[in-house]
Amino acid sequence: MKKKKIVFQSDFSLGKTGFGRNARALLKYLYALDKYEIVHYCCGTPYSEPFLGKTPWKSIGCLPDSPQERETLNKDPYHAKRASYGEYYLDKVIKEEKPDVYMAVQDIWGVDFAIQKPWFDKINSIIWTTLDSLPILPSAMTAAKKVEHFWIWSDFATKAMHKAGFDHIKTVHGVVEPEFFRKLPPQKRKKLKEQHNLNETDFIVGFVFRNQLRKSVPNLLEGFKKFKDKNPKIDAKLLLHTHFGEGWNILKLAKEYGVEEDILTTYVCRECHRYSVASFTGQEVDCDMCDAKKALTTTSVSYGVTEEQLNEVYNLMDVYCHPFTSGGQEIPIQEAKLAELITLVTSYSCGEEMCCDEAYSLPLDWTEYREHGTEFIKASTSPISIAKQLDKVYKMKPAKKEQWGKKAREWVVKNFSPDVVGKFIEEYIDNLPTKEYDFEFEKPKQNPDYQVPTIKDDAEWVLHLYKHILDRSTVDEDDEGFKYWMGQIKKGVDRVDVEKYFKKVAENDAQNNDKMPFKSCLDDDDEGKRLAFIMPESLGDIFMSTSLFRSIKEIYPEYNLYVAVKPEYFAAVQGNPYVHKVIPYLPQMDHFTFTEGAGENTGYFEVAFTPYFNTQRQMCYTHNAKDKIAYDLAY
Repeated sequence: MKKKKIVFQSDFSLGKTGFGRNARALLKYLYALDKYEIVHYCCGTPYSEPFLGKTPWKSIGCLPDSPQERETLNKDPYHAKRASYGEYYLDKVIKEEKPDVYMAVQDIWGVDFAIQKPWFDKINSIIWTTLDSLPILPSAMTAAKKVEHFWIWSDFATKAMHKAGFDHIKTVHGVVEPEFFRKLPPQKRKKLKEQHNLNETDFIVGFVFRNQLRKSVPNLLEGFKKFKDKNPKIDAKLLLHTHFGEGWNILKLAKEYGVEEDILTTYVCRECHRYSVASFTGQEVDCDMCDAKKALTTTSVSYGVTEEQLNEVYNLMDVYCHPFTSGGQEIPIQEAKLAELITLVTSYSCGEEMCCDEAYSLPLDWTEYREHGTEFIKASTSPISIAKQLDKVYKMKPAKKEQWGKKAREWVVKNFSPDVVGKFIEEYIDNLPTKEYDFEFEKPKQNPDYQVPTIKDDAEWVLHLYKHILDRSTVDEDDEGFKYWMGQIKKGVDRVDVEKYFKKVAENDAQNNDKMPFKSCLDDDDEGKRLAFIMPESLGDIFMSTSLFRSIKEIYPEYNLYVAVKPEYFAAVQGNPYVHKVIPYLPQMDHFTFTEGAGENTGYFEVAFTPYFNTQRQMCYTHNAKDKIAYDLAY
């Protein structure tokens, strides 16, 4: 029986974002069933990035491999943002993979462009998104009218959508893996505190978060200060597991509230990969575990701790506090509950669900404010409520704490585990109807040769460029790209240069429509019989390299020889009788994990020769001009 093929568009499954962790948990579950062919289309990642090969399922990126193409994209924030979410290669990936099911898992603005695609309603397409504020985004309402399979991560937004008449909307929680998070034995927790130079009597309040402005750090600091003032004899510490280099200036705020001496954070070493919980002393400091200089950094989505280490961080805490303005699901709340911590949660947005009776949370009061520009209802968490609930946890009897912790864990397992959410998605996919589709759809109609008429109004002119050159008729005056170009024009940027940029993007897109990324450079019938000779530049080095091709073919007669050079040097190699095909050099070729593969990543070539490393990267052949040549190295 033919396996159903799923194209799953979301953050990379080994990334440390909420979407990435959900992807890993769910795809692990689906892959283990051995009943689906899975293609993970990864947001924000170059198409052939080597680390994508670490997954057992196929993972491909959504951005061009070429740095030049990415640089062109980044000149327009609107275009760059949509490309990073997956728009740039989406049509080609769908055409090449021909999935039975397409799942787009991201914020609504990171998936809504897919709904307009000609293939979207011809196959089984699922939008699985986060909505965190009232009123519901108009774009989400518009999407709900068009999308048959529309899921939301939290019940908060689902209820609002049902109230608006969209009864087909379902709540499907993001997946959290219980196996990684659990309460450790008392002796182990005691040892952990000693290991991190913490006193056994310290009362540690924890918060695991990305340092975004919607995480209510000032409110937490003020509430923590009020708790300390009320309980001066308690050795209280505030453990902020986050990146101090973005978002809130935590140290400055802590000094304002007079609690800077009580702030702890998690450091991780880029060299030895060990972590430590300690007072914040800087963003890049020396590691006292391996003595590496400036190797310790606070945790971030790009570099952080393992799940096992994160579980230990939770086990250092005595209570978990999560104040925020709004959120799609806030996975750390569920992780803290799995570690059997009492959780304090703002009772707005997804926090409503986290504060239901069965969740065994302590709700935090909040007052409404409106976000400028969007007019969304947001929550300002009460510092008084934070202090009050911290006091309640501190005074709670151990038996009750234990009971609450176990009940909270049970609730998470029942509602967020792979065995529950994964099982629902498995059955949902299996029950989707079979759809026949030939995947022959029109290519985008970008027009780099379009003759722009005279339009006096700048706003009208920019929107005209989007519509008639880039075929983006949905762009309006609220779009980031439009605002960016209007700002550039106001700064004095010439219209001629703006028009040239739009036409360059259209030209790249038109070329992009006619080719797939790197894999399309290779033949389909010689997998396992390919050699690569990589010499990016210069003309002299490439010309001299051609003298080696005959020898390589004599040694490997059954293999096809691919020569990778920069496109401007193709002519120096084309026509060589020993070369099967000339292909463009990519920066990823500097890594053998990309060319030859490693682990689950099979790579593209059996052998990749990279002599340019000894001539163009390391310059290790000079030897002060005193070496005596004993043999020729025919690489």
